[in-house]
Amino acid sequence: MNQFGMRPGIILLREGTDSSQGKPQLISNINACQAVADTIRTTLGPCGLDKLVVKGTTTISNDGATILKLLEIAHPAAKSLVDISQAQDAIVGDGTTSVVLLAAEILKMCKPLIEDANLHPQILIKYLRQASKFALDYLPTVSITPKTAEEERNVLLKCASTALNSKLIATHLDLFGPMVVDAVLNLSNAAKENAESNTAIARTNRQYLQEMRKWIGIHKIPGGDVRQSFFLKDGVAFAKTFSYAGFEQMTKKFDSPKILLLKVELEIKAEKENAEVRISSPDQYAEIVQAEWDVIYEKLDFCINCGANIVLSELPIGDLATQYFQDAGLFCAGRLQAADMSRIAMATGAVLQTTCRGITDDVLGKCGVFEEVSLGDERLNLLRNCPNRLVSTMVLRGGSEQFIAESERSLHDALMVVRRLLLSKRRIVAGAGAVESHLSRKLSQLALLEKGKGQLLIEAYAKALEVIPRQLCHNAGLDATILLAELRKAHSDPSTNAKSWMGVDLDNNCISNAYEAGIWEPLENKLNSLSAATEAACLILSIDETVISPKSQDPSLQQTGQLPGMGGGGGLAGLGSNPMGSAMDAINAQKGGSRSGNMGNGMSYMKGRGGG
Repeated sequence: MNQFGMRPGIILLREGTDSSQGKPQLISNINACQAVADTIRTTLGPCGLDKLVVKGTTTISNDGATILKLLEIAHPAAKSLVDISQAQDAIVGDGTTSVVLLAAEILKMCKPLIEDANLHPQILIKYLRQASKFALDYLPTVSITPKTAEEERNVLLKCASTALNSKLIATHLDLFGPMVVDAVLNLSNAAKENAESNTAIARTNRQYLQEMRKWIGIHKIPGGDVRQSFFLKDGVAFAKTFSYAGFEQMTKKFDSPKILLLKVELEIKAEKENAEVRISSPDQYAEIVQAEWDVIYEKLDFCINCGANIVLSELPIGDLATQYFQDAGLFCAGRLQAADMSRIAMATGAVLQTTCRGITDDVLGKCGVFEEVSLGDERLNLLRNCPNRLVSTMVLRGGSEQFIAESERSLHDALMVVRRLLLSKRRIVAGAGAVESHLSRKLSQLALLEKGKGQLLIEAYAKALEVIPRQLCHNAGLDATILLAELRKAHSDPSTNAKSWMGVDLDNNCISNAYEAGIWEPLENKLNSLSAATEAACLILSIDETVISPKSQDPSLQQTGQLPGMGGGGGLAGLGSNPMGSAMDAINAQKGGSRSGNMGNGMSYMKGRGGG
């Protein structure tokens, strides 16, 4: 101690570093997670509303993962909810909103136990994981599996319809439901046939399904009616590209054509302005011009003589080449996107060529029929009956780009759901909040067998599961209190048949059997949601301190870690304000939290574990 009896400040963190810790910091993190959940709460279920997000472009969606990704959540703890939503989208495809609501509700139920009961976070984590383990072990016992091929297709169709029922295209389930199932089953059946016919390639049906997005393409064409959307089995589609004179006179339909894919520019380039050619006579200039024409004609002759009927290129095909191919009875198109060229190569067996010389028959692709069709004001080129049956294409139509983009996201979710069913032995559970209500009842019974603090925590976990049926009722404008009371009675009444299938009926404002209503969901969806939500909640509860280091204003000093002014005798002067620290101040002030104080310019200290 110094002569005034004061303990000197200990410098641990550089100036501007934000340090928040203790119970107030834990409560602040829980409040931030609840704010994230409140953002997408109203999008849940078939009666959920859409969000309009403007970020350069306008996006209209009710998909939880899409909305949270566009919002760019900055709170470090709340980002964990964004992560589990993205993981749910990648693994299952559906349930991205449910997993966030479950995690936030678990934290909400733990909040009073932290504030009032003063329970330690490790006690909370222990019993939350115990409740989650019981739920994950119990769920497979209430699942069912189809026994026949007809039942299997019906299960896939019902699950796809359930996933699409909360989307913008819910009114067209009769069109998109079978389309999704046909696309995935076509891939699965083609993969089995491919494995049997080509034993040299050791690839399983599971591997092909895991690469589903590679084989099933979605082509969007704005305009027209959504009912004009169709599924192109064993084929590829690409839009008409920029064309020159002579294109309209080309043959637009071929039976059993040969396809040549190029990455070669077939047009005469204009001379560069700074090019200099020294000649001594006009005849030399004529020879130079003629040589250029000879080169382009030689390339075109190579393409024609190889036997191809269709010439496609990533690079431009000029007016000379277009008319030359038209005279020879060929079809050509340039400036195709690389993704389209890749899918055409996979479907037809063609090999992309970077030169026009030495083209042999084995590098040419084949298909059953090539034709150009008109869809409203748009024209589309279709390659049907391709030899590689693994490749298929969905063509989407719609009145606006936003609608088509949301339709694509909806189909992606449904495709992922059907794929996950095929990969997980086709096991299904009830939707409509039925399985969550049933698990809540079972966990409440388990809590009665627990002694001490664990009883409170398991009961809190059980109540948190009811957020799904409750929010479904709220989003439909129904009285959640009455319907939840009826659900609890149905799931606790021994005389009720198929208790695990009793869920909310939003159309008739009552409860009903979700199995009979055809509201089915993959078991993997619920297993992954519960597991991810519990782990995210435990992760948030395990955080008792947040330290945010300020960024240097001088980019050249960020890699070395040297602060502005160091080494020049200027001390710490010149370090700018910390916007992240200011944001943390505002959050903590609003939620009643606290953070470390500042000891003056260049000094900061860390509080003890007692917080506040």
